[in-house]
Amino acid sequence: MGVKPPGSAAFGRWLLITGHLIVFQRRVPKQFHFCKRRIDILFPALFHTLTSPEVAVRPVPGCKNEAVTSAGPGRPRHQQPSRPGATARDEILDAAAELFTTQGFASTSTRSIADAVGIRQSSLYHHFKTKDDILEDLLEGTVSGGLKFARAVAASARGDGTAGSRLHAVALYDGTQLCGARWNLGILYHLPEVRSARFGRFLADRQELRSLYGKLGAGLSPASGAGNPDASCGDFTFRLVESLINLRADGLATPESPLQAADAGLILCGLVDELPAARAESGALIERLG
Repeated sequence: MGVKPPGSAAFGRWLLITGHLIVFQRRVPKQFHFCKRRIDILFPALFHTLTSPEVAVRPVPGCKNEAVTSAGPGRPRHQQPSRPGATARDEILDAAAELFTTQGFASTSTRSIADAVGIRQSSLYHHFKTKDDILEDLLEGTVSGGLKFARAVAASARGDGTAGSRLHAVALYDGTQLCGARWNLGILYHLPEVRSARFGRFLADRQELRSLYGKLGAGLSPASGAGNPDASCGDFTFRLVESLINLRADGLATPESPLQAADAGLILCGLVDELPAARAESGALIERLG
């Protein structure tokens, strides 16, 4: 506290007159106990412990209030968080998604990802061991939402909407996920690295989603009865939805693009006349299961 005051009462009155306050939180950290005891001894009659979550405290040399300044374990950031995400892991994924889709996967290093987040490279490795781990998480995120919804639709009662409306709902929901994501990660599907066994979980999930399209579209067109699943109405619709990735990459996607892709799938199935009713039932399914 600098020079010892001539008297605790006089010094205390001076602090009160000039408007100075010494504020403590309810939970006083260990580093502050010494300072608190010193104040209690010097000014017992004029000071009492105050609590305020809003009043800023000027730091006192040797007395660090970690209850106010600490951001948690680990090394400090180079800068304050500037990316969307509730956790550092989410921020890393967002930065990687931007760099992978704008600079390319091969051209992006873990150091550049860490720099984009504002953390040290060593801190990034606390969340992801390799760049492939980051890519795997991003890829799985592109199919997880659509796959979960398609499973729910396939498991629902067959009387819950017509076959056309069920397929339309899955296509619309999946397409909205692809077009509404912050970054166009679907363009990473065709990376040579993604075809390896390293990304087997993503490939299996995408194949399951494609199979659910096929099951939901079975019986909607003569082609589906030919025994060739690649020629089924459901698979046509799946391909139409994934074409939104290229449409978005070319800057041609609009908010209506997912609905247009879902509509086109039913038109290819020969359900032009049923389209208005299928749209209504599709919306209800998404509202209930989405």
